[in-house]
Amino acid sequence: MFTAFLREHPMAELLKSGTRALYPPAEDRQAWAGIAERHRKEIRDLAESFAKVPYPVRSATGFLAFARTGDRQADEIPYFTRRRKLCAAVLNCCAFPDAEIDDAVDGIWLLCEESSWVISAHNINPIPGAPSAADAPLPDIRKPYIDLFSAQTGMILSLASLLLGKRLDGITPLIRERIREAVRERILTPFTATDDFWWMGVRRKDLNNWTPWILSNILVCAVLDPIPEVDLAPVLTRACGMLDRYLDILPADGGCDEGAGYWNMAGGALLDCLTLLEKVTGGRMSFRNDGKIRNILRFPLTVEMGNGWFANFADCDARPFISGERMETAGRMLGDPALTALGTQMRGTVADQLNDVPHLTRALDLLFHAPAEEAGTPAEEPEDVWLPDLQVRRIRRGSWILACKGGHNGENHNHNDTGSFILFLNGEPQVVDAGNLVYTAKTFSENRYTLWNVRAAWHNLPMIGGYEEREGKEHAARRVICTPDGMVMNLEAAYDDAAGIRELKRSFALSGQGLRLTDEGELKTAQAVTWIFLLRHRPVWNAGRIIAGDLVIRCPEGLAFTTEEKPVTDARMKRSWPGSLWRASLRSEPADRFRMQFDFSAGDREA
Repeated sequence: MFTAFLREHPMAELLKSGTRALYPPAEDRQAWAGIAERHRKEIRDLAESFAKVPYPVRSATGFLAFARTGDRQADEIPYFTRRRKLCAAVLNCCAFPDAEIDDAVDGIWLLCEESSWVISAHNINPIPGAPSAADAPLPDIRKPYIDLFSAQTGMILSLASLLLGKRLDGITPLIRERIREAVRERILTPFTATDDFWWMGVRRKDLNNWTPWILSNILVCAVLDPIPEVDLAPVLTRACGMLDRYLDILPADGGCDEGAGYWNMAGGALLDCLTLLEKVTGGRMSFRNDGKIRNILRFPLTVEMGNGWFANFADCDARPFISGERMETAGRMLGDPALTALGTQMRGTVADQLNDVPHLTRALDLLFHAPAEEAGTPAEEPEDVWLPDLQVRRIRRGSWILACKGGHNGENHNHNDTGSFILFLNGEPQVVDAGNLVYTAKTFSENRYTLWNVRAAWHNLPMIGGYEEREGKEHAARRVICTPDGMVMNLEAAYDDAAGIRELKRSFALSGQGLRLTDEGELKTAQAVTWIFLLRHRPVWNAGRIIAGDLVIRCPEGLAFTTEEKPVTDARMKRSWPGSLWRASLRSEPADRFRMQFDFSAGDREA
C-alpha cells in the first residue's frame, strides 16, 4: 500500500507540500494560552508533584535483576519515572513561560547519559543468532538496539528540543546538540543501517504492535531532526516499507489479537503514523479511505462492552487505558460518529497519557485537539459484531452483552482461551476473563503457561478428563459459524490428542432473556468433564442452579459443584478486579458422550 503509492509519488516530492512543525513551541504563546484551563492546572500539579522528588537512579544492578531473578520492575520503575518527570517538566515550561526549567534540563541530560534507552526485559533481539538474556544481561553500548521504549525516549527528547528550543539555547546550545547526537546515534543511524531488528519484518515475519509503535516514534525523531528533505525522504520511505509488512500480517477485519488494550500501540500507533505522514506531505499521502485501515482504527468500538469495559481476550485488561483522543481522532477521520463519541467519552487526562507509558505526543494531541462537539453516541453501533478473521463475536440483546471467540492458541499475547466467552448483564461483568498480570520474566518465556491467568483452566471452558486446552496455533477452533444469535464451533483440536476427544461442539445463543450455552461431545473413552465458569461474584449452589450476584446459571442434572475464591493481589489486575474472582467448577460422571446445556438468566427472573 504505502510502497506502491510512493512508486508513483516519490516521498521527496510529497515533502514539498507539507510541514515539519508537528506541535507549537513554547514561545507560541497564543497556542499554549489556548489549551483548556483544566489541562493547565493538571500540568502544574503534575510538575509540582514530580519536582518534590529527585530523578531516580537507574542502576546496573537494577538492570541485571531481570536476568538474575526475572524482576522487570527494578529497572522499569526508575526508567519510566525519569521520563514521566521530564515530560511533566517540559509541559510545565510550555504552559507557564515563567516556570523553572532546570528540572527539564536535568532530565534531558540524565537520559542522554544513560548507557542504553532499552529496558532490561527488551535487551535481546529475538532473531536467529542473536544473544540470549544470559549472554546479554547488560546492554552493549557499541550496538544500540531499538526497542519500544528507546524509540519512545528518542521521541521525548526530540520533542523537548522542539518545544523548549529557545530556552534551552539560552542556557547553552550544547543541550540541543547533545539531544540531536544522542537521537541520531541510538535511533536514526541504527534504523537506517541495519535490517536485523526483528520488528522491521525483514528477518521475522510474525510482527505485532512493536512495528507501528516503534515507527510512530522514529518518524517523530526523523521529522524533527534538522536534516534536509532530500535526506529525510529515504528514512520515511523505509519506514513505510515496514508499515506495509505490518499491514500484510493483519487480518482484513482489523481485529487485534493482542486485545483492545493493545490498540493503543497497534491501531493507535498506526494512526500516529498516518496522521504524521499526512501532515508532512500536506495531506497528499492519505489512506483513511482504505477498508482495512478503517477496520483497524474501528477495532475498539467492535469489542466495547460499555461503561469503560472491553472484551478482554488475551493479555488485555478488562478496563484498559485506551487513548480516547486517538479514538476520537480516528472517528473524525473516518466520519464515524459512534467511534468519535466513544473517544470523546474516554479522552482522559494528561496524566493518563504519561502513566500508561510516557507518551508525550499523546499528551500534546490531547492538549491541542479539542473534543468533538457533535459526536453522536456509541449506541449507534450495530447490536451485533462479527470479526470473521479474528473469530470474535459481540452481541447485545436487551440488558445482555455477550463476547465469545474462536481463533487459536498461538495468537499474540495468547491465553489458552479458544471457545471462551464473557457475559455482561445491565452493563456489569458477570462471567469474566481475568485478563493480565504485571509482567515478569515468565510472561514471555517458555514458562508462560504456568501463569494461572493464561491457562485454559481459568477460562470459561470445559476440561476433559483433567486435560485443558494447550498452547500453539494448531490448537484452534474448527468449523466456526456465525449464527444470528451467537456462534457455533468445534473445539476438539484445541486440546492434545491425549484428551481423547473425537468431537466437541460448542454453541452460543443470546436472547433478551439471557444466554444458552450448549456443549456436545464424543470421547474415545468414558471420562469426567469439568465445566469452568470464572465469575465476578461469589457463587452459591441452590438446587441445580448457580446464583452469583444478579446472575443465575441453570445447570444440567448430575453435576458436582465446587467453587474456589481467587483473591486478586496483582497490582495490574486489581485495577479491573478489586477484591476476588470466583471459579465455579461443575464435574460430570464419566461418560463417552454428553450433551450439556447451561442457561444464564437474570436473578429476578428466577425469584
